[in-house]
Amino acid sequence: MATKNLSEYNAAKVPDASNMTFAIVVSEWNPEITGALLDGCVSTLEKHGALPENIHVKTVPGSFELIYGARQMTLNDGYDAIIVLGCVIRGETPHFDYICQGVTQGIARLNATNNIPVVFGLLTTENMQQAQDRAGGRLGNKGDECAVVAIKMAKF
Repeated sequence: MATKNLSEYNAAKVPDASNMTFAIVVSEWNPEITGALLDGCVSTLEKHGALPENIHVKTVPGSFELIYGARQMTLNDGYDAIIVLGCVIRGETPHFDYICQGVTQGIARLNATNNIPVVFGLLTTENMQQAQDRAGGRLGNKGDECAVVAIKMAKF
């Protein structure tokens, strides 16, 4: 189990994002978590030079819909990278497993078949506390990490 801030990184190794355009597709489900992920993602993109007008945010109802949302964004030639943000918290049914597996496979397929990197920012946690810890809590913010990955992959 992680015990340190997982979002720490060397800012000097992140390329300048001032000429890049990003799409962020964020799930409305678990909004207190996904909102924090979005805030971290946007602020980190801007910290590295991305202009606010070059960060386009779209929402989808749930995490499974992130696949469709990201696919639609790949059809736009103007994006250097697409970031998906969502949160699935385990419940008492196998729904968690199906959603997590489906989104993982869907985003992997998009990365294998398109020319725009799609960054996977889906938290898959056992409980709300773990989600909070990874959405700006004691373990950092997965949104920050996704922004850094998107910048690096756009430059790739």
